[in-house]
Amino acid sequence: MKLHIRRTPGGPETAVYVHGLGGSSTNWTDLAALLAPQAGGTSVDLPGFGYSEPADDFDFSLDAHAEIVASHIESLEAGPVHLFGNSMGGAVALLVAARRPELVKTLTLISPAMPDLRPSMKRLSDPRMAFAYLPLIGPAVRRRLAALGPRERAMQVIKLCFADPGRFAESRLDELEEEHSARAGFAWAAPALARSTFGIFRTWSARGPASLWAVAPTVDAPTLVVWGQHDRVISVRRAERTARLLPHARLLVLPRTGHVAQMERPNVVAKAVLGMWESVESGTW
Repeated sequence: MKLHIRRTPGGPETAVYVHGLGGSSTNWTDLAALLAPQAGGTSVDLPGFGYSEPADDFDFSLDAHAEIVASHIESLEAGPVHLFGNSMGGAVALLVAARRPELVKTLTLISPAMPDLRPSMKRLSDPRMAFAYLPLIGPAVRRRLAALGPRERAMQVIKLCFADPGRFAESRLDELEEEHSARAGFAWAAPALARSTFGIFRTWSARGPASLWAVAPTVDAPTLVVWGQHDRVISVRRAERTARLLPHARLLVLPRTGHVAQMERPNVVAKAVLGMWESVESGTW
């Protein structure tokens, strides 16, 4: 499978960045630039997102996304990397770190999609999405959603994911509008979003060893868990349990921050990541 990759040239270390549901490689632009003096990076568009067209037989499970990310890391031939994941990408990164520990030097999870089955319309960028795949009314709802302009759709996402949407730069909004415009022409984009959503819920419903809560204690990599205090997508109430279950984790909860801390507060996140890297090098993490 061919992936669309954004590269940030930089220092001798290597970082790999994995976006969340409905996101893309551009979600990491600012953080990757801040970390570039220490680590060059690659940010992937997961299959079905951004500009990565999925293969016909791709099943959009978290496991399948994790296999793709592991294959990408192997292709870099750079040794273990600093792996980052946000939201769905956080769950994917968690699986990679647990199953392929030789590929991961450190792990940074930003509001990872740990099981959170609470029903709430506030978690949707548009409340109508809850009805988009229901019998009878679903097709009409999907037509109305498809009629939204790309800039309006981009603003919906920012309002959902940012505690303060005003912090989102106008230039970044222009880029996001362009991306949404392009994706509107991809026949595979909407089905990929829906199938990845179902893939998350399947994993969240898993019990025993397949549960993400059971996977977390098997991760051996030094881990930084970052959560926004005002995250409406994955509740900050999941933060303490997530960090506690990871054997070598520390938790940073940021006030006045939503679901995408790496976009809303890139400077703070970069300082925390650099602090982890320094502590790992000195053996004090």
